This record gives sequence, structure tokens and C-alpha cells, in this order.
Amino acid sequence: MTEDKIPDPRLLFGKTMWARMLAPEHLRKVEAEVTERMVPAGAYVWHKGDIVDQWMGVAEGFLKMSSVSPEGKIVTFSCMLPGGWFGEGSLLKTEARKYDVVALRDTRIACMPMSTFNWLLDNSIPFNRFLLSQLNERLGFFISLVEYDRMLDTDTRVARCLAAMFNPYLNPGGSMQLQISQEEIGYISSVSRQRANQALQVLEKKKLLSVDYGGITILDLDGLRRFPDEGAK
Repeated sequence: MTEDKIPDPRLLFGKTMWARMLAPEHLRKVEAEVTERMVPAGAYVWHKGDIVDQWMGVAEGFLKMSSVSPEGKIVTFSCMLPGGWFGEGSLLKTEARKYDVVALRDTRIACMPMSTFNWLLDNSIPFNRFLLSQLNERLGFFISLVEYDRMLDTDTRVARCLAAMFNPYLNPGGSMQLQISQEEIGYISSVSRQRANQALQVLEKKKLLSVDYGGITILDLDGLRRFPDEGAK
């Protein structure tokens, strides 16, 4: 898969939280140096163990971050929606990738070279502040997944895991229509596909979401976050 210049950087960076924080001269450098690549559905953006040389963002499409256990079980950690950027941890630690990233549908990826990423760290206080906030949000997200797995019933775990995918820092531009299979929802929530299907039926009856062919539509994001509180109906 080849990388090309972004046809109109304004369409990408106008919707990107950290880019809106940059000084004009810093943004111009980023626009000149970030490239894009197309990844077809089912293909890998990167493999676990790949060498780190870029920070990446989702311009269009849908990705999942996952790994395979020694027993061969696929463990999905998170999904990335348009507007989300990822991989900063590996760049900061200059280590090999710790997980696979796979496109769940045809996806357009923005690729920032490591040299540009490090230049922004050295020259932009707003960029540093954004990264601190994003790393904090990502840590909170993964801690919450452990809490959901250990403390919540299955229906609530599915509701909270779906709601967590719409974090304004991690996935700022996500549509309320989500093309995701019930099997993938099961991976994210640590339940079987059949049990995920049952939970989705419960949440649909509560009018929190609707189950569509090949995905779901979120109808009440705040209700998903608060489910099963009395106010989430």
C-alpha cells in the first residue's frame, strides 16, 4: 500500500482536535508532511511487532486494535473511528507495536512521520497538552474495561463498552451509525456473540440504540453511559 499526499488537508485537519490547537506555522508543516494511505477492509494497518515510524489517524473508515493470545483467542482492545489518532505510546517509547490494527471496512489513514511527531513535541505546547489528555483518556478507557469485565452484568458491560467508543478525545468525529458486527461487539465486551445479541436486544427495547443490518445506530449516548440507571430509558 503506497502513501500519497493528502488532496485537501483542510478536510482532515479541520476536524482534528489537536490540529485546531496548533499555531499556523506548525499546522502548515504538518499539512506538508502528513501523507495518507488506503487500507481495504480486512487488511492490516500494522502487525504486532512492526517497527514504529509513524503516528496515525483515521480519516475515513473503522479500525480495531487487537491481539491473539497464546491459545489463539482474538482479544479486541478498542476500535478507532474517524478523527481518532493512535500509536503515540509506541512512538514515545520507541518500541515495536504491541498489537495488531485491522481495517473493519475500507479505511483512509493519515500518517505522520516520527520526525514530524517529535518536532511537534519539541515546539508545540498545545500539542503536548493534547497528548497528555489523550494518554490520560486512553488510560481511563482501559481501566474502565477492566472494571466492566469484573464488576458489571453483561447487559451493562455491553452498554458501557459501546458508549466508551464515543470518547471525544479518542474518537472525536465518530458517527452515531456504527458498522460493527455483533461478534466484534462481543470481543470488545468480553462476551460471546450470542450474549452480545441478547444485550443489544435489551438496549434496543430501552430505545438506547437500534440494531441495523451490519451495525447499530446510537439513539441515546448519555443513556448508554448511565445504563441501567433509572434515568436511562
